[in-house]
Amino acid sequence: MTRPTTKTALRVHNARLIDGTGSSPVDDAVVAVDPEGTITYAGPAATAPPAPDDTDAYLALDAGGRTVLPGFFDCHVHLAYAQGSVPGRRAELDPVLVTLDTAERLSQTLAAGVTSVRDLAGLSAGYRTAVETGRIVGPRVHTAVRIISHTGGHADVRLPDGTDLSAGMSEIADTADAARLAVRRVLREGADVVKVCATGGMGSPYDDPDDEGLLEEEIRAVVDEARRHGGIPVAAHAQGNAGILNALRGGVTSIEHGYGLDERALDMAGEQGVFVVPTLSTVYAGINKDTMPDYHYQKKVRWSGLTKENIARAIEYGARIALGTDAAVGPHGVNLMELSYLVDLGMDPMAAIVAGTRTSAELLGVADRLGTLTAGLTADLIVCDGDPLTDIGVLGDPANIVYVVQDGVVRKDLLLPAAATGRRS
Repeated sequence: MTRPTTKTALRVHNARLIDGTGSSPVDDAVVAVDPEGTITYAGPAATAPPAPDDTDAYLALDAGGRTVLPGFFDCHVHLAYAQGSVPGRRAELDPVLVTLDTAERLSQTLAAGVTSVRDLAGLSAGYRTAVETGRIVGPRVHTAVRIISHTGGHADVRLPDGTDLSAGMSEIADTADAARLAVRRVLREGADVVKVCATGGMGSPYDDPDDEGLLEEEIRAVVDEARRHGGIPVAAHAQGNAGILNALRGGVTSIEHGYGLDERALDMAGEQGVFVVPTLSTVYAGINKDTMPDYHYQKKVRWSGLTKENIARAIEYGARIALGTDAAVGPHGVNLMELSYLVDLGMDPMAAIVAGTRTSAELLGVADRLGTLTAGLTADLIVCDGDPLTDIGVLGDPANIVYVVQDGVVRKDLLLPAAATGRRS
């Protein structure tokens, strides 16, 4: 990865442009970025403004016919945890090692073509600041800090004797008033989004996906408290349909996982403009009998077919789907494999790309700055080998992500030096 550098003007030419809006690709395209990291042009070379005469004033990148796309989003990650780890295991590590390991996962995620993430528990707001200030390299971060759960619910990882294994991941709330206090606590710690458990889950030992989590009135209290503090969005861990319906009636912004979505829930989500983040990576790449507790494995096997059937229906319905992987349940650093899973369940490749760019930016409330390659927006872009509209899987292999620009700064460059003329990054 390229370390933080001063922004420089950039001109990508000889590229195939997929701009994230859903528009048809543009062959022989140009993307121009000014020294402040803002896109000034993205479109056909025939109508592009001329390149500056001073070749030392900008970096000119010959994409060699490769595809240029917006930087992607992963709207559901857990970067504070290694793949397959449980919260209690983190407590066994020295905090310095946790920090260094987390920084490495952030770097891997950026190298995979993901320039923005939403971490839904476990990641302190300090990592957001560390990325913003250039202390570490990684995607820009929106974080929930912790998960609000009831006693015995999905995020209650205390042992029967009361030993807390959450390592700061959980907020326990068993009444509407307690839920309001929990919101205030996570916002005090810098949360950008509030996460609640509307159902049980796969990895939790005390409950199941069909179990309901926070009550509807408790979820409504969370949403109202978040509204009172600037309209902070609320994400609901919601797998079984009863809890999904509670979350929708409570007014959440997004349904995370949504494995049990039925037609009634899809209708409600559509009417309310609620996003669905399916995290299919947990089904396609997150089942391993050798490394999972038996209760976890059995639940995964039982739900894998149901999940594919219901998410395929959600795609057919035209649900407002954003991209998320639940990385840590599955592997870090191959986030864009999620696109292949969406396509496998019936989504058009272009629609999957839009889900991972523009729609995800809408979910995070940053579509006025990010998510598409449009003049006036911030220059987050990637260049990939292969044609993702013919084979969406090329985006899932980080080796095919040969160039990453974030906020106008080159973060990854696997192209040969001959591909660039003018000033090098």
